[in-house]
Formats: sequence, C-alpha cells, structure tokens
Amino acid sequence: MASWQDFEQEAPELAALVRARFEAARHHVLATLRKDGSPRVSGTEVDFVGADLWIGSIYGAVKARDLQRDDRFALHAHPGDETMADGDSKVSGRAVEVTDEAELAAFAADLPEPPPTPFHLFRLDLQQVVHTALEGESLWVLNWHPGRPVERIRLH
Repeated sequence: MASWQDFEQEAPELAALVRARFEAARHHVLATLRKDGSPRVSGTEVDFVGADLWIGSIYGAVKARDLQRDDRFALHAHPGDETMADGDSKVSGRAVEVTDEAELAAFAADLPEPPPTPFHLFRLDLQQVVHTALEGESLWVLNWHPGRPVERIRLH
C-alpha cells in the first residue's frame, strides 16, 4: 500500500495527470462491496490533504458502512466530456477509516469548507493507479503499483 505522497514520489508525472483529473470535477464514482459481495457505486468527492488522498461521507451512509465492513475500493475520476481530452483516471486500494476526534477535527480545519458533523473519513491507501489517454490513433494505459515503475501499454 502507498499514500498519495508515496505515489507522487515514485511516479511524479503520472501523479500530476491523475491529480488533475480528480481536481477537474467535484464529483467522482466510488465502487465498494455490499454485504453479499456484489459491487455498489456511489458518488463521492475527494480531498488532497497532507500526504494523502481522502474521501468523506455523510455519517451512516451505505458507502461508509460498506468500507467499514470491507475496506477495498475503486475510485473513478469524473471523465469529463466524451472526447477524453485529458484522459481517464482510476485509483484502487484500501480505505482506512479515521475515528480519532482530534484527527477528524484537524482534517476538517484543513478544508476550505468544513464538512457537516458527524462525518466518516477515510484515508485511501493505494494499490493501483491507472490513467488512460488517447494520443493520435493510439490508446495509452499508464499503470502503477507501489514499488514498481510505471508500465506504459499502447493499445491500437
């Protein structure tokens, strides 16, 4: 697993592309697992605070309960328009819930607008980051895992 900062240090160019996709729009799509193991997708927002990428949730929301039960997630950045001009980014890994009141307060203090309380907060530990982009007639997939170089795959 890796923090966002770890990812930035290992793959700075890819991290800049992916961060730009997440910052280009407010709403993204989070995939979690239901009790029965089937997937659930939910809208979510992300925050880059300190060394980490974070998601929050309204207290008691089903996506938060899913992550409390099974911390695996996939997060797809809003892809923009149909041209995919800036590419398409996804991250996946494990969501670690923060429950310490002091940590929650410190996180909220770092935001331009504090979230309504109470709230759930999850730090995203990354296992994989993928950015897909069109270059001319080719589709390029940039794939990163902690401790490995970025893999560049060209699809025709």
